[in-house]
Amino acid sequence: MHNYSSAVSVAIAGASGYAGQELLRILAGHPAASLTAAMTSSAGSTARPLPKLARVWDGELEPLDTDRLASADVVFLAVPEAASAALVPDLRARGVKRIFDLSGAFRLRDLDLRQKWYPATSMQPDDVAYGLTELARPEIREASLVACPGCYPTAALLALQPLADAGLLNLASGIVIDAKSGISGAGRTPSDRTHFSEVHGSVAAYGVFGHRHVAEIEQQLGADVTFVPHLVPIDRGILETIYVRVKPETTAFEIEAAFTAAYDSAPFVRLTRDALPEVKHVAHTNFCDIGWMFDEPSRRLVLVSCIDNLVKGAAGQAVQNFNVAFDFDERAGLS
Repeated sequence: MHNYSSAVSVAIAGASGYAGQELLRILAGHPAASLTAAMTSSAGSTARPLPKLARVWDGELEPLDTDRLASADVVFLAVPEAASAALVPDLRARGVKRIFDLSGAFRLRDLDLRQKWYPATSMQPDDVAYGLTELARPEIREASLVACPGCYPTAALLALQPLADAGLLNLASGIVIDAKSGISGAGRTPSDRTHFSEVHGSVAAYGVFGHRHVAEIEQQLGADVTFVPHLVPIDRGILETIYVRVKPETTAFEIEAAFTAAYDSAPFVRLTRDALPEVKHVAHTNFCDIGWMFDEPSRRLVLVSCIDNLVKGAAGQAVQNFNVAFDFDERAGLS
């Protein structure tokens, strides 16, 4: 039983976006969070309510104000990476205890890769944890800045990392990740690609050999991947079908044992095994469902990993990291 009598003051920058609104919804009902401010991504915006959160949170979105942010113990950043890169040093200098950044500003450790994929964020501060919760709890507990993973890497790494860590993958045979995402993954800024009449009734590949999440996946796995994302006409959710081969003599028992060892006590990873997961099973939740099929004679393994891109792939994982950092029940605000 956790005692939540002493709440932590939290503020959100970027609460007007899709992930930011999910953050606001979750934190407004979190038993250990005292929400002191919810701000847009811009200082030039005007205060406004959020009708969709009426009776969940009845405050107003404020223009971005660094002084107001810095008055909180914890800041969640759901702003573009250039804004995060500018805000983080200032907030840390002002004494903010913990920062949970949902952008890609601080995910990549290699300077050249950061300059390629996130050119506005070449600075890498000390004491940064890569916040893939289930696989980084000790680092999250100690870090003052948590770089929350991207949505595509979250689904991919939760499926692949336990097998890589157990030494079961034949990396020389390649890793292929076929990923499909709902339209909210593109954010709220409108474009021709995300226009309803363009997306409805269609499926489109994009970012082939040019998606910045590849660097994040490869950094964590220490291996090359072929990653092809697709836009599908749903509002939220990610399904990734991942094709790998395992090393000779690997058994089905060893594959299941690797997953069980990694996630047996993980509240938000569900191993569906050969009942392959679907997007509708995880939508609006913080769960990642992982299933697999193994052909032992050919050593081919097909993994299917599903998450809600706005919850487990963004806001929910950020709050899960907050819970770990402060030793709260990992499910607080998320169940």
